[in-house]
Amino acid sequence: MTPRDLHRNRPSRHLAAALAAAIVGGVAVPGFAATLDTAACDADAFATVLHAAPQSPTDASAYWLDRRLLQWPGQAVAGGTFKLYHAADGGIFARVGEAVTGADGTVVLVRFGDEVPAELAQRFRFIGGGVVLTLDSTDVARLPELLRQQLLLVREDADGRVLAATTLQSPGALDDLYPAAGAVDDLGVSVVADATGFRLWAPTAREVSVCLYGDGSGGATSREPLHFDATTGAWSMQLPTDLSGGYYTYLVDVFVPGTGVVRNRVTDPYSISLTADSKRSYIANLDDPALKPPGWDDAPRPAPLAAQTDMVIYELHVRDFSRDDATVSEANRGKYLAFTESGSDGMRHLQSLADAGLTDVHLLPVFDLATVPEAGCVEPEVPAAGPDSEAQQAAVMAVAARDCFNWGYDPYHFNAPEGGFASDAADGAVRIREFRAMVQALHAAGLRVGMDVVYNHTTASGQVERSVLDRIVPGYYQRLDAHGKVTTSTCCDNTATEHRMMGKLMLDSAALWARKYRIDSFRFDLMGHQPRGAMEQLQVRVDEAAGRHVNLIGEGWNFGEVADGARFVQASQLSLQGSGIGTFSDRARDAIRGGGAGDKGAAMFTQGYVNGLHYAPNGHDGGSLDELLHAADLVRAGLAGTLADYVMADATSVTIPLSQLDYKGQPAGYAAQPGEVVNYVENHDNQTLFDVNAFKLPSDTSREDRARVQVLAFALNAFSQGIAYFHAGGELLRSKSLDRNSFDSGDWFNRIDWTGADNHFGTGLPPASDNRDSWPQMVPLLANPDIKPTADEIAFTRGAFEDLLRIRDSSTLFRLRSADDVGQRLRFHNTGPDQNPLVIAGHLDGASYPGAGFAEVLYLVNVSPEPQTLTIDAATGKHYVPHPVHRTGAAADPRPREAASFDPASGRFVVPARTAMVYVIE
Repeated sequence: MTPRDLHRNRPSRHLAAALAAAIVGGVAVPGFAATLDTAACDADAFATVLHAAPQSPTDASAYWLDRRLLQWPGQAVAGGTFKLYHAADGGIFARVGEAVTGADGTVVLVRFGDEVPAELAQRFRFIGGGVVLTLDSTDVARLPELLRQQLLLVREDADGRVLAATTLQSPGALDDLYPAAGAVDDLGVSVVADATGFRLWAPTAREVSVCLYGDGSGGATSREPLHFDATTGAWSMQLPTDLSGGYYTYLVDVFVPGTGVVRNRVTDPYSISLTADSKRSYIANLDDPALKPPGWDDAPRPAPLAAQTDMVIYELHVRDFSRDDATVSEANRGKYLAFTESGSDGMRHLQSLADAGLTDVHLLPVFDLATVPEAGCVEPEVPAAGPDSEAQQAAVMAVAARDCFNWGYDPYHFNAPEGGFASDAADGAVRIREFRAMVQALHAAGLRVGMDVVYNHTTASGQVERSVLDRIVPGYYQRLDAHGKVTTSTCCDNTATEHRMMGKLMLDSAALWARKYRIDSFRFDLMGHQPRGAMEQLQVRVDEAAGRHVNLIGEGWNFGEVADGARFVQASQLSLQGSGIGTFSDRARDAIRGGGAGDKGAAMFTQGYVNGLHYAPNGHDGGSLDELLHAADLVRAGLAGTLADYVMADATSVTIPLSQLDYKGQPAGYAAQPGEVVNYVENHDNQTLFDVNAFKLPSDTSREDRARVQVLAFALNAFSQGIAYFHAGGELLRSKSLDRNSFDSGDWFNRIDWTGADNHFGTGLPPASDNRDSWPQMVPLLANPDIKPTADEIAFTRGAFEDLLRIRDSSTLFRLRSADDVGQRLRFHNTGPDQNPLVIAGHLDGASYPGAGFAEVLYLVNVSPEPQTLTIDAATGKHYVPHPVHRTGAAADPRPREAASFDPASGRFVVPARTAMVYVIE
């Protein structure tokens, strides 16, 4: 019988006996296991108030800068004495004009006369002035203990009456007091050499103990105290037995402003797995053979890419992939294991894309999520109703809080696989093993695996059950505003990766996924809310963990309380130059599609380059010629990799770097290298590309031309320098029935049909919560049967998309390695005020370039509903022929082969209507 079996089967009294000689810090402590009552481990409440202090102030407008200095904005006026009151159990009360009551003691502070050290001034530059105060050396030594109590900073008059009072934000002090915590490498649970250890960073806690459970549902078998390390701020203990297969939670006694001293029962923020619905953390060593699918250790994986620009990414949701795939066994639909069924429609589709040139599958969040019930989720009964009916969305939304679907941008535990995608969420081992099986299967198909990670916020904070971090170290892990309230600019409770231990959690987590699960690349949600420095450290960590380069991309949007570098140099579009980390570009996206990603009402009809701007008006504001010319320039900027220093002639014939080309008041070009930009025309956010075009194309546009417009957008993306990124199902004309935000819209509005029989347009009005205001505009579109494609248009789009992948894969000229390469080898024809703005013409010089495959490449993209003629003087006398992909009879689009022409004597090209094609000199 293995130690794991022994643990699972022995009665709790035997476990207690086995723990009686527990080892703490290397010292045996006889009788250790019998010292604590397990009742708190099994209580119904997740938190118990030990000492109530409900009236304690919660406004925190002052800051600890380090262990010695404090800064209080708005209190720079002369006069008054500054005091720091403390009370072990809370109860301090302060009212302006009265004396403070309820304190156990006080510390007198003095004004700091010297200039604040530059490093602190830089870190806390967002504070905005105020008085700076200091503790004397004696009080500094007491600070670790004071931080476990209620603290109140008060300015008093000469008679001891309160002039102003506030609590303090503590991260600056904690980071300064415990610098060694950043080097702790065994936070969480560790199982080695028949011993099990637990370590939790909780420097402000008064007591910490661990509750041990033999299984995921029974009562606690033991409760053991952890011991505090004053150097790191961590609590730990080690038991001389292998507890693998068991479960645990922590009990953390801590002062919580506004509540008092609370005993919080929490899961481990470093949990590697959990029970169903994340009630208990799982004990295991991830190197245990029982946690690996057959063949894991020796399974091949795709080789690292030669350059980041070689990435061609397919964004996919685990549940979307197989939930409606009838060729997947019923038990595996919507699960990790669906990817192991290589003969399914979905896997055959991915294999076909991989064969054409797709390199990466990026999975929407697959870490432990908070909002999908892992046990007992329900599926709605959607009625048969009209294409523009409200009935479908009503049925879906009636059970949205209990159904089995969510995008997953609601992180609960960063280091654990989501249980809802596992065959058994209750068994902590299953989700680990099956997640690895999914990765192994995708690698076997030649596809690298990327992970969408969300370290910028948590699902909850404060004294809420799903709040993990903030119930362990209140006020530390979340980013706070000027009054100590958690900021929510990311839509949820923001984290503060600028604080050492939140930054460490992010780095440790990403390294774990790279090392233990063989993740090849990461996509960071709202990466602009994190410091550039943290992301650069993360790059080093994941590369070390993986033993190879791991590609990093993310959303570099600049907004919220961190905007414009207010708190730190951000990992944002304009701040990552030279980092090698890619950011999504909205420049070409908006120019190609028209309008912006979040448009509502009439703005949804704003046309873009591929769907009719000025040249095919849709009956709304059709746009001017100047707008079309500017859109064409922005498209060229995207084709040039959005590089800040790439030089081209704009629509006025002025030769400028792309950093001087305007995009809504920002520079159109911002990247230093092509690998630092992610080109895309749709992703999981907002409407799908097909649905965007349903608004923007003239209503009488044929089904065939709707498919062609979709392909035009993909072509401009595929031909662009940088990273190519595509949304799953776009090549199948995927529709979400016009839903602008399908994060919680259930399976119904997020379906993919790998057979290509249906794109799901016109399957009901999308959910009212995010779409009701636009229903009047949506109804006539959904009710129009001529918009919905047939299987023929879907098949055409799929084939044309794969042809584009083959073309991109055929030559490194579409994937140039450096800004110098782009500057030297990419030229645009047909520019300036006399251009034909309906045709983009890009020339790539392949002379002596590794992997070019061709001496020259010329791509032509005609967005017009009519054929266009273009004369390029530089092409005169050259022997251009259509790209080999166009020449084969298997090409999805016959127009480049049958309707295009080139006259070398004149340099005259005829480009068929709504066609993207490539000429080469071989």
